Amino acid sequence: MKSTVEQLGPTRVKLNVEVPFEELSGEFDRTYRSLAQQVRIPGFRPGKAPAKLIEARVGRDSILAQVVNDALPGKYSQAVAETETKAIGQPEIDLAELVYGSPITFTAEVDVRPEIELPDYATLAVEVDAIEIDDAEVEEQVEGLRARFGTLQGVDRGAQDGDFVSIDLAATVDGEAVDEASTEGLSHEVGSGQLIDGLDEALIGVKAGETKDFTTKLVAGDHAGEEAQVTVTVNSVKERELPELDDEFAQMASEFDTVAELRESLVDRVKQSKKLEQANAIRDKVLEELLAKVEIPLPEKVVAEEVEGQQHQIVHALGHDDEQVAKFLEAQGKTREEWDAEAREEAEKSVKTQLLLDAIADQQETEVDQDELTQQILFQAQRYGMQPQEFIQQLQSAGQVGAVYADVRRGKALAGIVSEVTVTDSSGAAVDTDEFFGGSDEDDAAPDESNTDENDES
Repeated sequence: MKSTVEQLGPTRVKLNVEVPFEELSGEFDRTYRSLAQQVRIPGFRPGKAPAKLIEARVGRDSILAQVVNDALPGKYSQAVAETETKAIGQPEIDLAELVYGSPITFTAEVDVRPEIELPDYATLAVEVDAIEIDDAEVEEQVEGLRARFGTLQGVDRGAQDGDFVSIDLAATVDGEAVDEASTEGLSHEVGSGQLIDGLDEALIGVKAGETKDFTTKLVAGDHAGEEAQVTVTVNSVKERELPELDDEFAQMASEFDTVAELRESLVDRVKQSKKLEQANAIRDKVLEELLAKVEIPLPEKVVAEEVEGQQHQIVHALGHDDEQVAKFLEAQGKTREEWDAEAREEAEKSVKTQLLLDAIADQQETEVDQDELTQQILFQAQRYGMQPQEFIQQLQSAGQVGAVYADVRRGKALAGIVSEVTVTDSSGAAVDTDEFFGGSDEDDAAPDESNTDENDES
């Protein structure tokens, strides 16, 4: 097979491929065996009819077309590999006229990863917030721990912020009941803001057995974006009683003997959390700096596919109903043009990020081992609340294992260059990045909660 590459632009090429006819002999044999099972010819058992009779019955041109159709994906992949084309996205294949016995020729136009000139990472400098331990943050940890060991006691008074209530909700729009916005026996913490807008304000002062009406704008369902009249009925009101903060509590809630030791450990926990936040900020700032400095040509078709993928998720969730899409946009306070522009901007940044990190990974010869891939799969399974095996099966059925691999490789490549960048904090002090971005295998992977987890186009 002969393959040549014609550069159409920075991000697009045309492959010109010629396949000698004799290279299709294996495909012909498979096609004849398949047809022999399907075509019934008198005097021959299924699968035993000679090729000549099958050819006479089906037609030589039809058989040739089927052989080429079956062989084309493999021949395209072979051409991509032989020419070392860094293809992304789906190709546009143009097949020349088929002539039995003659070479098969076709062209394939496809987007490719552009050549990207990467900077000297030592010339980059970023600044992040300094780590500061606020007493209030430590107290929040203390109170959170006390809350975990608190008990709920019923009270005969109106609900207040922090109380736990059991409620029934009934909603109507223009006098018609909205079933999806109605429920019974729902547990809710007053002031948490985790349910519908206006609910927490309406609950203040309401006792068990009382009701309160309020209006709110629905954000989902058939009436998304519309004003609804909601009636909340309070079934019970309970307040949380917290245990005394003493040595006895420290021994019950932790491995420490005294409150002082417990508090010191919580200070360390806050500090470690701040370090993780700083590490993530460093990674994000380095990525932003690279995106700002590096020229990255964008493959238009890949960007368009990314835009379509982002919007399709929402449109599909709304049942492909134009009216529901219009209500969704109204609830978001956006026009269709603004939504399209935002999706385009996000898609361009996403594709640029992927291309940049892939280029860094190639430069650094970044490899991902099985343990690293497994760790990321387990992390994502937990994130989606799924059993690991079930999540793996879904990835495999959707053909997305490669996308997870690519995400891990990109994150590892970015972490691998951070140590070369000058990092200072807002106080002017140099930040030692070795703890999270060191050079050893264990340190190469930064805490990765970033979203380079867009689908891989390669």
